[in-house]
Amino acid sequence: MPGSSTQKSKAAQVLAEVLPGASAPAGGRGLAGRHEVGAKIRTARKERKLTLQQVAQRSGLAVSTVSKAERGLIALSYEKVLQLGRALDIDMTRLFMPASAQLGSGAAEPPTFVKDRFEDVQRYETDQYEYSVLCGAFPGKKMQPLVALINAREAHDFSETIRHPGQEFVMVLSGRVRILFENGETVELGLHEAAYFDSGVGHIYISLSRLPAQVLSVCC
Repeated sequence: MPGSSTQKSKAAQVLAEVLPGASAPAGGRGLAGRHEVGAKIRTARKERKLTLQQVAQRSGLAVSTVSKAERGLIALSYEKVLQLGRALDIDMTRLFMPASAQLGSGAAEPPTFVKDRFEDVQRYETDQYEYSVLCGAFPGKKMQPLVALINAREAHDFSETIRHPGQEFVMVLSGRVRILFENGETVELGLHEAAYFDSGVGHIYISLSRLPAQVLSVCC
């Protein structure tokens, strides 16, 4: 099943083979756990003096979902993190960044660029995917680049399709994936093949390869 120890060991094998250094020890690339992300959501809500009900209304999520996310009881999908980010008026990537990487809001002027090393980027796990959000420190980002491991194998691994406003680019770094859209269309991608699509159409990724597939995705 997705999220099992066997699946996670295969995911680690993919990372080690495709991106040397990705399995860096403590002090390098770490896990942005559900409790850590939940604490950041709660802090952001309280800083804005919002109630759970108000955040739920702004995001379109159930009050119980927001509450469970804050307490670290559930891992939110990319779509739901985006919804919460919009409701709290924060860049969702900040939820997955270590505190030491956060840029102060009082900076005199924005940076020309920010640089990341994959092995230094925190990752975030759901049952279906493992995300590593890149260059989250750049302020006012208009794109969300990330690397994802696809653990899901079947459509029924998902309780719902994922959709978010905008467009999405994806290229396969290892393995083979199938993207299924809620309108019945599908596309299969192999190594270094890419697709660009309307991310407002519900979609899911599943791995067709022996090991979890790895993709580079850019959402805007």
